Amino acid sequence: MPHELIALEPRKPVLREYEEQELRLRQIRIRTEFASPKHGTEMVGYRNEPSASRPYDPEWGCMIPRPAGEGPRNFPLGNMAVGVVTEVGPEVERFRVGDRVFGHLSVRETHTVDEESVDPLPDGLGAEAVVCLDPAVMALAIRDASIRLGDQVAVFGLGAIGLMAVQMARIAGADRVIGVDPIEARRDVANALGADTVLDPLAGDGDAGMAIRRISGAPQSEVEPPDGARVLGGYWEVPTQFGQRGVDVAIEASGSVAALHHAIRATRFGGTICMISFYGGDAAGLRLGDEFHVNRQQLVSARVESLPLREAPTWTLERLVEVALGWLASGRLRTEGIVTPVVPFEESVEAYREIDEHPERSIKLGIRFP
Repeated sequence: MPHELIALEPRKPVLREYEEQELRLRQIRIRTEFASPKHGTEMVGYRNEPSASRPYDPEWGCMIPRPAGEGPRNFPLGNMAVGVVTEVGPEVERFRVGDRVFGHLSVRETHTVDEESVDPLPDGLGAEAVVCLDPAVMALAIRDASIRLGDQVAVFGLGAIGLMAVQMARIAGADRVIGVDPIEARRDVANALGADTVLDPLAGDGDAGMAIRRISGAPQSEVEPPDGARVLGGYWEVPTQFGQRGVDVAIEASGSVAALHHAIRATRFGGTICMISFYGGDAAGLRLGDEFHVNRQQLVSARVESLPLREAPTWTLERLVEVALGWLASGRLRTEGIVTPVVPFEESVEAYREIDEHPERSIKLGIRFP
């Protein structure tokens, strides 16, 4: 019998046998060749972090807590997979036996799905590159940050999504891109993929926001109060040429509340902080009474799966997918170094556990099948 990677309960991955289901009229059977999980959002459920117990209710438009004691059980792990069609139902029109396909599929040896659930693998696009489609699409949410020509941009979190955001910031016209991550291997990949500067947020005094201010933007006036300030009813009105140190846009792609705080701290007066992460826990350490309060910044929540998009109907999720897939196929978005490590399916339980327990050992786990 074939096997699948599941979590029996939070933080307990196993390989479990399953039975093949009968093929329906418009279904295809796929033998998996390569698969990959999602290191960010998927981990929230796997760890049963607070947000996992507060699912979104579309009718109410907010989170509705589950009853106490309930938690995720027996849920599939994995996000995208590539495989070969081995059987087709009698009414299948899109595929034939032998076609290579990909889609949002879990980590298991075979998949039996409707033919519309997957797509043909584009010519010339390898399995490791195509499983990066999901982080590429998620990173395209930074369109909401409105990066402009010549901007300075900092990307906090250099996982798969952050590494895509580094490249997209450059495509959008950023003059300088700064990558921030405590893991050296991820900073090295960011350098290779085009970041101008990379920073370890834990180095020195641990003040990543101030470190970015020191290397970006125009210098602040050292005059107290600044020359040109006027007193109006006892308040200082500070001219806009002051306080311009900091990046124009900060992208928060780590899911760390501490990183979000420093993304705010690193951003100039009137700048934009674009959050594309999913935060699974509480926001201890996020001090909104500091720079955010004084510097009149824009805090943008960006998510491509919250439809309609801000630019609908011109921009749709389908259009974002087409753009990301085209950029991957053309090489405009590079994936070298992102899918690491790559392990055989029989080692996937321990490899998945290490995503949680030793994040420094991976960027985006790849799992190959015999």
